[in-house]
Amino acid sequence: MRTRAAVLYENNKPLVIEDLKIPELKPGQVLVKIVYSGICHSQLNEIRGLKGKDKFLPHLLGHEAGGIVEQVSEGVTKVKRGDHVVLSWIKGSGKDIPSTQYCNSKNKIINAGAVTTFSEYSVISENRVTSIASEMPLDKATLLGCAIPTGGGIIMNQIKPAPGSSLAVIGAGGIGLSAILLAHMMNCHPIIAVDINDEKLKLAKKLGATEIINSNKKDFVLAISKLTNGKGIDYAVEAAGFKKTIEESFEVVKWNGGLVVIAGNPPEKEKISLNPFDLKGKKIIGSWGGLTQPDIDIPRYANLYLAGKMKLDDMITERFKFDDINNAFELLSNGKILGRAIIEF
Repeated sequence: MRTRAAVLYENNKPLVIEDLKIPELKPGQVLVKIVYSGICHSQLNEIRGLKGKDKFLPHLLGHEAGGIVEQVSEGVTKVKRGDHVVLSWIKGSGKDIPSTQYCNSKNKIINAGAVTTFSEYSVISENRVTSIASEMPLDKATLLGCAIPTGGGIIMNQIKPAPGSSLAVIGAGGIGLSAILLAHMMNCHPIIAVDINDEKLKLAKKLGATEIINSNKKDFVLAISKLTNGKGIDYAVEAAGFKKTIEESFEVVKWNGGLVVIAGNPPEKEKISLNPFDLKGKKIIGSWGGLTQPDIDIPRYANLYLAGKMKLDDMITERFKFDDINNAFELLSNGKILGRAIIEF
């Protein structure tokens, strides 16, 4: 059996779409027909080589998708053929099979990790697959693989804000918008969205932000200080991924108990500078997938959507056919993707 797939052969070069031979499943693996895949800056950073030396070229990419189980191997008990599933880079229950290898028409090995989604069919480790209700639209389900678990998980699992808590989200991309959406659901106030793109800020307001700040036009540290009468905010989620915005996020939280959660991905080895005196009254932590437990959290998010309580429809702002995947990444790199972009297979 073969599949069309987008392969990264060289950093800073377009992905190559070609036919690959699908390997036989190892025990603990699942073959999934990909219906929709998300794209985000994490893959863009891989393409650009910003995550350090890439030892696995050529290889496949992609870590969030909605699909249908085509085949299961020996030992797989979590899903069965025909199940509608979310694919995620975040580990859940089940067998952990870290890698697999495809083969192109010239018999060249194409590497793949435990989950890849830029292909019509993908071999996935059992622990990166979560079953969802078949009523859940698979395009919206795609967001449950990374954007919502990471951004929303920061709110639900790490911050756990009390109603009325103040919060700023710096960077209104897919992760930041997910954080805003969940903060709104948990009745935070005010919810301050910071970005350099007015259209993204409009979308942030639609998803629940009560205040918006274009940091190209205003000093957002000063603006938040004015909004809070100099007290600072309770929480900040940094989702822009820049040294400067991480440092500024630490400035805007209140001195007595303020918390910053870093969701953005600065280039490898870049350092941040903080005033150590402030660490006596503030905290700054990272996030690994919003501490998401996929087997619990992903079905919960799906049920919230089906109950009309989560506005995932507004999160998807661009859709691309598979053959246009390089165009999608070009637009993403130029800041032209407003919310979350998905690839349709």
